[in-house]
Amino acid sequence: MDDYLEQVAGLIRAVPRKALHDVVDCLWQAYCADAQVFACGNGGSSATASHFVEDLAKGIDVPPAERRFRAISLVDSVPMLTAYANDVGYDHVFAEPLRNLVGPRDVLLAFSGSGRSENVLRAMAVTREAGAAVVGLTGGDGGEMQRLADVCVVVPTDSMQQIEDAHLAIAHAVYLELKARAEGPGGG
Repeated sequence: MDDYLEQVAGLIRAVPRKALHDVVDCLWQAYCADAQVFACGNGGSSATASHFVEDLAKGIDVPPAERRFRAISLVDSVPMLTAYANDVGYDHVFAEPLRNLVGPRDVLLAFSGSGRSENVLRAMAVTREAGAAVVGLTGGDGGEMQRLADVCVVVPTDSMQQIEDAHLAIAHAVYLELKARAEGPGGG
């Protein structure tokens, strides 16, 4: 157990800070433009996508009258997911709903431990076709996600548990930086 925790701490320290700042800048631009932020992922990554959207949309400790992010998790509608999975195929569960919603100033946050999840990659392609920005969070060698993303944070390990742990810590760090910007001079 101690080894695992030390390994995760080391991975978080190894994440390139420039990439994290680029993620924050991309999301901040969306916030300033009152654009929409979308998120998707599978399994544990879906939980992180949903959690991150909750942080953005609700805003921890943000007073009720303050402006928050316009954020939607593409993983939260089980009826929508199962309808597309059944009628079109699982590879389309994020891309097709996104096709109806995404615009040129928006941002997609795509979570994939492997960087190779076909349904996430298709959502990234639809986002790029719309002229919107794509932020990827992945692991291992970055997979195809690294090529499709405007900004990509790669956690350098093949351990899915460690990738997912690092992604959640990264999401919280990014959120807290965005919150600090919103609360600063000229913020939200």
